[in-house]
Amino acid sequence: MPESSDAAGLRESALALHRRICRRSGEETAGRALDALARQELGWTTAESDLLLARLLGRDAEVGPYELLDSFTRLAPIALSAAEQAEDFDRARMRSLRGVAEHLRVHRDASFAALRDRMDALLRRPVPVVPGLLPRHLLDGLDDYGPAMRAAHPAALAAAGTVEFLNHCATLHRPRAPLNWRRRSAELLARAEGGAEVIRLLLEGIAAQPAHRVHELDLWGMGVPTLAGAGNTALVRGLLWAALDVDADWVVPLVGAVALHAGTGLGGSGGMCRSRPLATTAVAVLGACGDARGEEAVQWLGRLPRKVVNRAVAKGIAKALEEVSARSGVTPSMLRERGVATLGLDGRGVRETPLGAYTAELSVREPGTVALAFRSPEGRLLKTAPKEVREAHAEALKRVRAGLRELRTLVAAERSRLEEHLAAGTCWSAEDWQRYYVDHPVTGTMARALLWEVAEDDGERWTAGLPERTGGGWALAGADGTARPVGPGARLRLWHPLRAGGEELAEWRAATEGREEGRPFGQVFREVYPLTPAEWATGPSSHRFAGRVLRYGQARALMTARGWTGNHLGYFSDGWSSEMTKELPLPGDVPAAEGTVWRARLLVELVDEGASRDGVARLCVTDRVWFERRSGAAGARGAWSEAALTDVPALALSEAFRDVDLFVQVASEGSEAAGTAGVDGTAGTAGTAGMAATAGVDGTAGTAGTAGVAGTAGTATSAGVTERVPAPN
Repeated sequence: MPESSDAAGLRESALALHRRICRRSGEETAGRALDALARQELGWTTAESDLLLARLLGRDAEVGPYELLDSFTRLAPIALSAAEQAEDFDRARMRSLRGVAEHLRVHRDASFAALRDRMDALLRRPVPVVPGLLPRHLLDGLDDYGPAMRAAHPAALAAAGTVEFLNHCATLHRPRAPLNWRRRSAELLARAEGGAEVIRLLLEGIAAQPAHRVHELDLWGMGVPTLAGAGNTALVRGLLWAALDVDADWVVPLVGAVALHAGTGLGGSGGMCRSRPLATTAVAVLGACGDARGEEAVQWLGRLPRKVVNRAVAKGIAKALEEVSARSGVTPSMLRERGVATLGLDGRGVRETPLGAYTAELSVREPGTVALAFRSPEGRLLKTAPKEVREAHAEALKRVRAGLRELRTLVAAERSRLEEHLAAGTCWSAEDWQRYYVDHPVTGTMARALLWEVAEDDGERWTAGLPERTGGGWALAGADGTARPVGPGARLRLWHPLRAGGEELAEWRAATEGREEGRPFGQVFREVYPLTPAEWATGPSSHRFAGRVLRYGQARALMTARGWTGNHLGYFSDGWSSEMTKELPLPGDVPAAEGTVWRARLLVELVDEGASRDGVARLCVTDRVWFERRSGAAGARGAWSEAALTDVPALALSEAFRDVDLFVQVASEGSEAAGTAGVDGTAGTAGTAGMAATAGVDGTAGTAGTAGVAGTAGTATSAGVTERVPAPN
């Protein structure tokens, strides 16, 4: 390289040498010369510093990820020197480059620590603040989100105090904000002109941001789409926590919308969500909501599991629910009932929307059937929107149909929650039962179709009946036609056949025969699973469902729908077996900080067919079922410990076994009618099992027989293997 005393010329030479190394041309010679230039004071400009960093990272990078790793000690020092000498530098790319240095320091030697320390010093340098101009590291250009927000909201982002506030938000790189961070956030938010509006606009932006490939360095070469790069993710995390200091109705719904959008799987499903960091943060923020916001936060937390299946986010949802419910003193399932939306439905369960001369009628009827109809000026009901409405009121019709989808989602959630209460044995006071159940426009359509039992005062004697409105309130109509009024001091719970005697069970089955389909889920003819004599002697595990070969894809779908989680089976590491787990619901009347939490576990193993080409499991085989428990205050419970079958509450054990029997009956290899049963186990007929003989828990051989109709009493099909009985007599 020719000698030159001109600093501009030396910088130009350095830029040329840097490009040669990026293109892997004469790297060794160019590298030595570039090292010498990196140790000189050359008066680098901000534009030149940015150019050096942009060659290494971002959408216009001239070097690939692995080439950067190989040539890091040649390419990075000159970029660091330029950033140190320039008035400002690209902090977003410098932050990403620091991650590379950390990776190399761990995997090579400690000499990279010096480069890391120089980057840390640069990133600690005060940011030059120009009034009315947002610094480049805030809403940076390494993803699509940052530029979109800058273009959409220039005035709001330029308001007084906004830069200082956003700077603080961008320092949060963890799901939970420390207390001192939140105090500082509240101070800066109070000083920021229109700070609450900035939070709202930026959170709305991320809640609508499509997943895309960001332009940060991908060390592992996966290039998985997400919502934002690391810098903007940190900024949004800070905004989510700062939103708690805003007194506005939009806060909880918007945080919930971010959690739902970020936590939903790529493409709308799956365990790899759009942004796990943002989802876990939004869920933690919902868990921190208190007072009046607590009930609204619980509604959102209750909605998330239907769309969010990522295991890390799911654990956060469970923890957040415990935190909110512990502050209120009731379980999450019971707390959610206190804020169930009516969606504008009146006492009849109908919402009317004028559309010109026609009226759209959105309704929900017993036992939770949702419908949309259109009433003509003459009073006729039409099943589809007439042409006049479709053409003249297209936007209003679109909103009505969106309401139909929302109502269907709400009804499905309430049906699931009622079944949770049935399985948990939850009790309600008469006042809560009337307000949140039988009188509610949505939940009431299902609650009134179910069988309840009522007890007065000491609760020693329970009387069953169907809800019936009386002049002064409600009564329960018995199987013999008599009605028992529900007094103000009464306690109510859903009737379960496991608690009924043989005579009572026979009466209700005779009274409701042929009408079970008119209920939200199987109740009177619900299968029950008491312990068998063999299981009394087996200790902590049951083998009544062991040895069943299932179609894995179908079984997995059923397990997910019924709330069982666990790793996938397949021809990959740790894919040969899976312990599927379901945490069983606590009774709603037990304070969330008390009681014992139970969970059921089912071991399934891969059936190796040698079909490892695509890595997907086709068949699996069931093994043992066992139960675990833990006690302590919510949020601080002890470790899970295995429990004997005889210690498990009868309802919890029966409902867990009912789920496993559903998987076996529907997904068994060779079953002719597999797939016809609903995920709640109430619809469809299971076909004839075509499996090989399996051994009973007592060691005798059993054969798979014909399964009974789901929702009705089954028969024992093998010696001690799948004993299903109507109820204990």
